[in-house]
Amino acid sequence: MLKAVAQHWHEAGRPAVVVEVHTTQGSVPREAGTRMLVAAEAVAGTVGGGRLELDAIELARQRLAQRIEAVEVRRYPLGPALGQCCGGVVTLRYSPLTPAELRAWPDETPLFHLQLYGAGHVGRAIARLLATLPCRVDWIDERDDEFPAVWPGGWPANIERVCVDDGVEAEVAQAPPGAHYLVLTHRHDLDLRLTEAILRRADFAYFGLIGSATKRARFEHRLLERGVSAQTLARMTCPIGLPGIAGKAPELIAVAVVAQLLLAAGQAAAWPLVSALQDRGAAASPSPHDLRASR
Repeated sequence: MLKAVAQHWHEAGRPAVVVEVHTTQGSVPREAGTRMLVAAEAVAGTVGGGRLELDAIELARQRLAQRIEAVEVRRYPLGPALGQCCGGVVTLRYSPLTPAELRAWPDETPLFHLQLYGAGHVGRAIARLLATLPCRVDWIDERDDEFPAVWPGGWPANIERVCVDDGVEAEVAQAPPGAHYLVLTHRHDLDLRLTEAILRRADFAYFGLIGSATKRARFEHRLLERGVSAQTLARMTCPIGLPGIAGKAPELIAVAVVAQLLLAAGQAAAWPLVSALQDRGAAASPSPHDLRASR
């Protein structure tokens, strides 16, 4: 995400400083490797906010104004020097945005790979949120004119538009194992075909289908008749969205659904630890500490 912004700034000839959390000690707001971009008139990313970030931005802009090319590392005791309650120690690395800096910038591991079916009001609201997160999205619809014609700041690098004239459900096979799926198209018959294709694939980490409990019951009845097992159907999430977030506005649904996606991604990341504990003969349910430590 931020690396794509850095590449865009560099290609556009915008001078900038890369501020990187180089090392940390004790309680700090961001982990080592976190980066922030600072230009004369813009900032992208964050190293944790507060006085630390204000001082970092000020120093970065001084370096830009003075055209300093040398790399600099500074140590910041958050409590004594900056009055931040974290109390730990951070060292920040300041470097001009150069081709070498971009080559050394590691690619961010996506939180999940999502196939998002449907570019209607809810699909667009979800896509706007996903554009801000480190994830990979295949946004799929039959109707090319439903995708936004323009996107503020340019089309997000982590979202790929896929317009399929016919046989949309064939796209299900293109996702990697352990992918996430969201189905919210404009037609119930298409939703049903996609649902069957996803459930028959069975290797999904999360599958959400927009609709009511009544829609779920109808789909379950039809899919049971077609040989989909009750156990597999039980893995389908319908209705979608984290419980407790009320409202039917697309933006509210989007917040609830993206929160649910993040929760599912965290649970999927923790599952290898659960399996390891079970293989060692530990209790079937890991402790909250074990799950937290795995993230």
